[in-house]
Amino acid sequence: MINQPKGLKLIKIYSIICDRFEKDLKYTCERFSNNDKQDLTDQEIMTIYLFAVQEEQRFSIKQIHNYACDYLRDWFPKLGSYTAFSNRLNQLSEAFRRFTSSLFEDFIPSDCFADQSLLDSMPIITCSGKRNAKVAKELTDKGYCSTKNLYYYGVKLHALAFRRLNKIPFPEEIQITPASVNDLTVFKEAWSEKTNRNFFGDKIYNKQDFFSELEQEKNSIMMTPVKGIKGQCQEIKNRDKAANDLFSTAVSRVRQPIESLFNWLIQKTDIQRASKVRSAKGLLIHIFGKIASAFINLIF
Repeated sequence: MINQPKGLKLIKIYSIICDRFEKDLKYTCERFSNNDKQDLTDQEIMTIYLFAVQEEQRFSIKQIHNYACDYLRDWFPKLGSYTAFSNRLNQLSEAFRRFTSSLFEDFIPSDCFADQSLLDSMPIITCSGKRNAKVAKELTDKGYCSTKNLYYYGVKLHALAFRRLNKIPFPEEIQITPASVNDLTVFKEAWSEKTNRNFFGDKIYNKQDFFSELEQEKNSIMMTPVKGIKGQCQEIKNRDKAANDLFSTAVSRVRQPIESLFNWLIQKTDIQRASKVRSAKGLLIHIFGKIASAFINLIF
């Protein structure tokens, strides 16, 4: 059994998920068979997952199922076996993706700067770069994380987040790509059409020709720390050093909170470690389920 405050939170999560299912989530996991009516509903499975991760810090599917068996059996008497729970959960990957997007759309804080966005990415690691990857090959490949000085197999989570003054930024959109995909490529494909926007990114976005054209066409500006010019003479470097250092420091201070967003997400959900994932759908559940679990507090 769980205490009353936790019980009320469980009911609230279930209620929100049921409302979203009636609105659009039901279309992401329709079953066209005679076995379309299940004893344990999709809404209940999503509720168990989100509650166990967010409230009890149970990160693996096995831990979540064991917790539900021990403490939530009175709430979900048709829970069933671990294998059945895991298989049913994997069928809800698109529902978790859509539910995560709805949280970002419906619960934007009022203190967000709508014209200022922070950009960054972080690795989600399925295995070390020294090993042969065998899981979710359609989604993953080998990449390099410069901040960790690490080669790894997995995916990248790219975030575009609204700036908030002295607070962790709030995600506007997220993209998942194989680990080798360049951050600038993702920006060009996903976010380059946004108008009247000030973007703050790291040096990977320092592409003067592209962003000069973006400023003219979309009135959007990309600000990054100053990147050294190859072959530039030392006298010019010395002359511009003070101004470049001040500008780079200012930009870095503005965009630093998005790194705090990723650190917060890792602490809340252990999202970066996906070594126990065994399929592409399982990887999507790991990513979007964990993100939804972290932001489910917005409901309250």
